Amino acid sequence: MTEAPATPPPTQKCPHCGALLDPGDAFCEACGQPVGDPAAAAVPAALDTEKNPLDDVSPISAVTVGPGGRTAETAPAERAPCLECGGVVGEDGYCTQCGTKAPSPRDHFEEKPADWVAGVCDRGIRHARNEDAMALLADGERAVLVVCDGVSNSDDSDIASLAAAKAALEVLRPPLPKGLGVPESVAAAVGKLFTDAAAAANQAVLDTAPDDVRNPPSCTFVAAIADGSVVHYAGIGDSRVYLLPDAGNGRMLTIDDSMAQVLIAGGTPRAEAEASKQAHSITKWLGRDSPDITPRVGKVDVTGPGWLLACSDGLWNYASEPAALAAQIAAAGSTDPHAIATHLVAFANAAGGQDNITATLARVGGAAQPVEGLVTGASAPSSTNGATDVGKNAAPTTGETDG
Repeated sequence: MTEAPATPPPTQKCPHCGALLDPGDAFCEACGQPVGDPAAAAVPAALDTEKNPLDDVSPISAVTVGPGGRTAETAPAERAPCLECGGVVGEDGYCTQCGTKAPSPRDHFEEKPADWVAGVCDRGIRHARNEDAMALLADGERAVLVVCDGVSNSDDSDIASLAAAKAALEVLRPPLPKGLGVPESVAAAVGKLFTDAAAAANQAVLDTAPDDVRNPPSCTFVAAIADGSVVHYAGIGDSRVYLLPDAGNGRMLTIDDSMAQVLIAGGTPRAEAEASKQAHSITKWLGRDSPDITPRVGKVDVTGPGWLLACSDGLWNYASEPAALAAQIAAAGSTDPHAIATHLVAFANAAGGQDNITATLARVGGAAQPVEGLVTGASAPSSTNGATDVGKNAAPTTGETDG
């Protein structure tokens, strides 16, 4: 995990001195010069300003919720109060009472497209900006969870991850094909859908930077589709999908493309491999210099009620085993996915918040029981992940470091 932030995006530089700006800044903190609208003044000509993902930092879902659970529809133009004193935050992003700078909307955002689907994406404590992104969809009995984690040692990975998540969701938005006959036909159709989603996400990453950029942006990609009693999933990198039933064994569905996974495949215990110095060096990713953007895909049948969780390594770094995550879900003391996601992010921040944190959840297999009836699950053997993996293993190539 790389702690140093990537080079700030060109849309956030002072035109006078080149210092980093936040969206909405009226004056440069470094030189004091007025900057007007830096996003409008400094966008490179090579970029399509209508498609710049930072022009629309709000989540994709029609319903969004803030830290207090307030929906965006309730007060779409209202600026959140100062986190330090509760005062009014001015147009320049600073509190008019205590002078504290308000966080960027990109630093923390939440989605709740349905009462059974929600997610929280947070900057964490140690990183200078939030390079994670998520995109959620709920449609009848179907939910789509997409998580992309920007690679810290690449430029503008916060822009790339958001663009990738949005692009993948658009490909995954239509219902899965039905009535294809044999299971092999269904698997092939779903596999192609995930491959198309990864390709669209990869193209979105490429579109965020010119061809000659020295350190092109990149990110991980993971997606899960809950469709009735079946969960389909796909991944590139080391963001993960878990199936955590209310009772019985929890399962880590995806397999990481990382040096930690290489060690695990060679017989190193998971805890030891994930604690190694190169654990978060990924062997596959989305981006211009990626060796392979074909996702590893799989499916699993839902046999009982529980939670589908897609998350970044900022969460699972503190609770890798399914049993540990199931225990945190139970500790949330709620059956509301937004409350659970909020608790999971708070848990990771309390444990150190070394990385950006994203937790997205969908209820599967039936309505949640009262909190006192929840039973935490146990870990399934990591060699099989408890699911059918129909993708291919990736040999380690270069070592992008996921942040």
